Amino acid sequence: MLAHQIMSRHVVTVGVDASVADAIAIMLGHHVSGLPVVDAAGRLVGIVSEGDFLHRAEIDTERKRGRWLSFFAGTDRLALDFARSHGRRVGEVMTRNPLTIGEDTPLADIVDIMETHKVKRLPVMRGDSLVGMVTRTDFLPAVARLARRTVSKGAAPDDDRIRELVIAAMADAPWRPCAMNVDVQDGIVSLRGSVRSDKARQAAIVAAENVPGVSKVKDDLTIYPAPEDEYGGGDFASLPEETSTVDDQPL
Repeated sequence: MLAHQIMSRHVVTVGVDASVADAIAIMLGHHVSGLPVVDAAGRLVGIVSEGDFLHRAEIDTERKRGRWLSFFAGTDRLALDFARSHGRRVGEVMTRNPLTIGEDTPLADIVDIMETHKVKRLPVMRGDSLVGMVTRTDFLPAVARLARRTVSKGAAPDDDRIRELVIAAMADAPWRPCAMNVDVQDGIVSLRGSVRSDKARQAAIVAAENVPGVSKVKDDLTIYPAPEDEYGGGDFASLPEETSTVDDQPL
């Protein structure tokens, strides 16, 4: 999927010379946590968000640094902090030169940008024109819609096929259960075997739940000591196998 398929097209903006009070009123009135900031020609020049109003002189939350921290922060940083905590106009508190994306930016790239730069919203541009906004919230309807489509898509496979698919879903996973046994009856999957942790257990259950035709997953997995704890490293595939012997000779 691409940005234009999930973005909000009706974007509320605020002018760079608007007052801080006006910007907050717009955010509260439209139930949004951030606004693109535009200049007199309508060009995007910044972003203002609820985070920009956390450290404010009005509520006595501006950044206060001791003498040594002030020294290491530097004059420019201190000046910027002062302007943002005391600024009266949007242009004085906004984040300048915001990150932007195009209409055809893939969702995977959008997620990478948001996580790497720790941002919650990205303006969508067509050339120099602002045409939309993607926020974290915009991902939710897409996930819900596709999740419903996945559940309802196609005829359910039979139990033997479900079993094959469950095993294949975890075949190359580093967290896969050791000595896994999969049993399927009427779409209900029973998982038995050993896992390293509760996280590995949850991953195995989720992998099985995502196989078409699975109606329920019964968890009979047990926590096994990690190989490095008992055998000094490696993965579950390298655990020693028990060999039955008679008079110390392999059968």
